[in-house]
Amino acid sequence: MESQHVVIAGGGPVGLWLAAELRLGGIPVTVVEERTEIDQRSKALTIHPRTIEVLASRGAHKPFLAEGLPIPGGHFAMLDDRLDFRDLDTPFPYTLALPQARTEELLQEHALGLGVTIVRGHRVTGLAETEESVTVRAQGPEGTYEIKAAYLVGCDGTRSTVRTTTGIDFPGTPSTVLGWLGDVTLDNPPRPGFSAFTLQGGVMVAPLPGGRFRIVGVSPDSLTSEWPGDLTLDELRQKTITIAGDDFGMRDASWLSRFGNATRLAAEYRRGRVLLAGDAAHQHFPAGGVGMNVGIQDAHNLGWKLAATLNGWAPDGLLDTYHAERHPIGSQLAEHSRAQTALMTTFTPEGLDLRSLLSGMIATQPAFSRALSERLTALAVSYPAADPTAHPLTGTRAPDLAFTGTDTGLFALLHPDAYLLLDLTADGALDDRALPELAVHTGTLDRPPAAWSKLRAALIRPDGHVAWAGDERDDALLSAAAEKIIAARIGSRSWYGKRVRVGSD
Repeated sequence: MESQHVVIAGGGPVGLWLAAELRLGGIPVTVVEERTEIDQRSKALTIHPRTIEVLASRGAHKPFLAEGLPIPGGHFAMLDDRLDFRDLDTPFPYTLALPQARTEELLQEHALGLGVTIVRGHRVTGLAETEESVTVRAQGPEGTYEIKAAYLVGCDGTRSTVRTTTGIDFPGTPSTVLGWLGDVTLDNPPRPGFSAFTLQGGVMVAPLPGGRFRIVGVSPDSLTSEWPGDLTLDELRQKTITIAGDDFGMRDASWLSRFGNATRLAAEYRRGRVLLAGDAAHQHFPAGGVGMNVGIQDAHNLGWKLAATLNGWAPDGLLDTYHAERHPIGSQLAEHSRAQTALMTTFTPEGLDLRSLLSGMIATQPAFSRALSERLTALAVSYPAADPTAHPLTGTRAPDLAFTGTDTGLFALLHPDAYLLLDLTADGALDDRALPELAVHTGTLDRPPAAWSKLRAALIRPDGHVAWAGDERDDALLSAAAEKIIAARIGSRSWYGKRVRVGSD
């Protein structure tokens, strides 16, 4: 079993999604989680559009849509003018407000339904690695034990035991700001999307399912690295009144917390048979609610690559592309969070003017606003092609393309354990070539985005990013180009005549 078995340290959203992805690839998985039950104090609240797309690509999104509160926009650094997501190129042009505790419950149900083993009340304490395997040391209620596995993935948070035991450096900057938040009942809630920012600080009110609200903010006394003690409801009330002029009938706090802006990025996302994802790989100020989303997207990038490696059809070096692709995203996350932190902690007239200038640009410059929105929501994430002559779509996220004559969009066609070849030629020039690791869909695009309008074929990775795109008009040349890229992506195999058809022509 250990020849394929993967152990995941950490059963939060990132570990659970990774475990599910590996099971969809047929890989045995054990999740080792220190908590005996899901923590009801929800650090994360927001599920972003790209994360909903990730869930939709595995048919797991409907429970989240049923329970989450859709909000058609987001904020950047608490600026007065909010980003509008309604025109973004996605079936889900909104964020979902859903407490992390419920997100974890839904992801756990998804993972368990796929056969993931989850052991709670246990923790990973160490590891020993060889060329062929990794032995994971763990401790549970009945004492210590070992699990022999092919790989160990640390999804165990910013204080990751896996990262520190492996010796992976976690460089960055220490905390200099302490924000504050409270989940409360409001008898007189403000208008939707309310935020206020003055020389006395900034505060934002976000709705929670069930009629409750999260109040989050920063103030001049937040600019400290000294712990002032636990936040109290009276302190939260006074800070809110000072900044917003009202406490909105605040009462019955279920969670009060402070959070810092320490920003760190793992030097390596992979070292041998040990990998990192989520908060174990990156730590930052929770501006814009992006952390959990980036972590789930880490897992989505890693899952299919690790499964393909263990199943024997990955080309050499595929697993190394996890670091190559996701480490720059972690770096962008750090930059994005630091920039917002600077804007949210400028309690001076000059700082307010800078905020006003940028807020006005969001309101009046659509291209600027859209660029921020696409970056915040991760719809703009792209993995640059090594070949400078590659089609511009290579590495980009494929949208939920519509096909003529069918209601099935691209997301529903994606496979967790196989590439998808889109044959967009009028005569199905490529549809008789397939592999067990390659599904083929033949059809024509219905009202395609401009960038896709002239394509005649595309190869889509299991995570929904474009591996190759071809617009060659000659069928023989197009077929040769497709065969070359597929041979490179799926080891050294050749195509053969077994036909795998997905969806309708």
